[in-house]
Amino acid sequence: MIARLWTGYVPNEKAEEYVRLMGEIAIPDYKRISSNRGAFCLHRQLGPATMVTMLTFWPDIEAIKQFAGEVYDTAKYYDFDRDFLLQIPEKAEHFEVIGNEFYGDAIT
Repeated sequence: MIARLWTGYVPNEKAEEYVRLMGEIAIPDYKRISSNRGAFCLHRQLGPATMVTMLTFWPDIEAIKQFAGEVYDTAKYYDFDRDFLLQIPEKAEHFEVIGNEFYGDAIT
């Protein structure tokens, strides 16, 4: 399994709206790819900005290409991103995952 991480920073005063949009637009976009194994929006305030990380899980690189395109490590952006982000990171990071299940209550 592959974890894909993308991180961006938004001003704190825009964070609530940005996180809402990520939940309403980005997460469903990830989930439209049938091989997607999970999509999560993580966020925390760091001084004057809020760090937002999208964490998604995929069975392999080919599945990520269905979402991100052939150059799979290129970050994917939505129309609203430039209105919020302080910088536009070019790349997403990918990590091999050991273990593939959550314990305790199911996460949906």
